[in-house]
Amino acid sequence: MIALARKYRPKQFSDLIAQEHVAAALRGAVAQGRVAHGYLFAGPRGVGKTTAARILAMALNCERRKPGDAGDPCGECGGCRRIWTGAANLDVVELDAASNRGVDDARDLRERAMYAASTEAGSKVYIVDEAHMLTREAWNALLKILEEPPPRVVFVFATTEPQKIANTAAPILSRLQRFDFRRIGPHAIVERLKAVAGAEQLKVEDDALHLIARSANGGMRDALSLLDQVLSFGEGPVTTARVREVLGLIPDELYGEMLRVIVEHDAGAVFPLVERLLEAGADLGEFVNGAGETLRALLQVGVGGQPEGLTEGLGTVVREYAPQLPPADIVRLLTILADSEERLSRSANQRLLVEVLLLRWAMLDRTVELSEVLEALKRGTPAPVAPPVPRAAPPSPPLQSAPLQSPPVGKKLEPTLENVRSVWPQVVQDTRAKTPLLGSIVADVEVMAVEGRTVTLRPGNAVHAEGLERQRETIAQSLGVYISEAPRVKFVTGTASGPGGGVSGGSTSNSERLTPERAAAERLKSLRSKDPTLSAAVDALDLELLE
Repeated sequence: MIALARKYRPKQFSDLIAQEHVAAALRGAVAQGRVAHGYLFAGPRGVGKTTAARILAMALNCERRKPGDAGDPCGECGGCRRIWTGAANLDVVELDAASNRGVDDARDLRERAMYAASTEAGSKVYIVDEAHMLTREAWNALLKILEEPPPRVVFVFATTEPQKIANTAAPILSRLQRFDFRRIGPHAIVERLKAVAGAEQLKVEDDALHLIARSANGGMRDALSLLDQVLSFGEGPVTTARVREVLGLIPDELYGEMLRVIVEHDAGAVFPLVERLLEAGADLGEFVNGAGETLRALLQVGVGGQPEGLTEGLGTVVREYAPQLPPADIVRLLTILADSEERLSRSANQRLLVEVLLLRWAMLDRTVELSEVLEALKRGTPAPVAPPVPRAAPPSPPLQSAPLQSPPVGKKLEPTLENVRSVWPQVVQDTRAKTPLLGSIVADVEVMAVEGRTVTLRPGNAVHAEGLERQRETIAQSLGVYISEAPRVKFVTGTASGPGGGVSGGSTSNSERLTPERAAAERLKSLRSKDPTLSAAVDALDLELLE
């Protein structure tokens, strides 16, 4: 029985899937008699490089093709069949460079190429697979014949790693025409598998074909080989469950559970999820790759795209969770994944790393656009942010508080500590009416001392000091409504009382080493200083400002 990958190998250029640019160029070269003496076919495995080389050899040696005909071979004559099946042929020689990579092999190939083709109209074609395995000496031995080739001799070098040839034998590349073969998309693979299943009279579920296409990773040969593998497992229709069992794939419902954990911040469900994976014998590296593909599909849906290659079950799960995860959050999740992949590939404890990865995803806070926050504040509605974690306020020193009294209407008071404290609630109220954000911050400010016309204030939270300093004149003017001779305002952040009821401020050392974190903090500090509204929003809502 012939394997499906061989049985359904293309026989004409038009049969090459996803390689139309290569097919058109080679077909035209054959039809016009302008075939080059050397080609380099580069691309992933299983996408048609060697097949294209064979079709080129068939076209050059087809017994039925006449001058002026299109460049495709007939595929049915004796010459075409011998080349297509890989049978012994005097004019078409296939070599595997992995086992024929030395200088002696290259010299032998060079000597054989000097002999003419066996037919007057034919050409000698040498197909060298895995060409990147040739040594530097072997390339040097071929350089002369590639510069001055005999008539009707064509060399085709196929490789999955063209960069190695560039490093080993750069002069060779200028003697060859290069064609880059593309990966084949899942949709094209599924359509081809459907055609093969129809020709073989097989009953195959659509989702099963999508799973095979996704596992083939862009290679048609691999997709046909996987279908062959599933068929050999037993009789009956090819179902999704059968494909999962044979190929050891992870069920869609586990990826659905992963998305639920992320959306609902259910960190406690991470460990049972990983346990289910291990109980099912799943490869954790494969699970992480699948998780990345699932998040990528989620991102595509979130930005209005349509992901390909998903089974019906996984597609339903992705569409369900897409509205609950903004694209910005998915990008952050994928960034965390990218940071973890390298460690995962070389770790001796993959389970722990996968658990940590899922926990980081589940515990990640959601991002909110600042424009949404400011718009909500303008409307007076609660801003769309997660509630901040309660934090203990810094301890305040014991102070003798004076009874709060409303100031007499139309009369200004003397600037004394008792009078300033008595009018401070009214200052807070007036500030709230004008600027709600600033008013909420001023409400936590404490009047510490009054010396002449200078009023010393201490913010309730030290992080607000910078924002309040920029609003110092505004606060002084608000005090001036009730205190005679509009006072000067200064802010301190320390706790120890100084002479005259003042407060000694804290100090920071400038000798600290400039770390990336500190540099980022300085940039954000500069950004806040340029935009008072942004700074006030950050202070009032305890937001984390990201660059």
